[in-house]
Amino acid sequence: MLDRLVGLAMLIVATAVFTYYTIWTLLMPFVDEDHPLQSLFPPRVWAIRLPVILILLASTVVGSFLAMVMIRSNRKKALKAQKKSS
Repeated sequence: MLDRLVGLAMLIVATAVFTYYTIWTLLMPFVDEDHPLQSLFPPRVWAIRLPVILILLASTVVGSFLAMVMIRSNRKKALKAQKKSS
């Protein structure tokens, strides 16, 4: 039950973020700069910066995780090889 609730929450958050970003990048350039709706969105330059920052951060985390797993795996293999040769 909890996993379905978490999945639903994640779906709602992903849909909200996708909708917000789509409106921000595709519709807001056609709205006047002095319109009150513009105050709900950051400057347009962040429409590029934010995804780039998130992609770099995610790549760093995934790469670090893979590196740690590979290092630990090689250590285990080295220990097994050392025990066999002893």
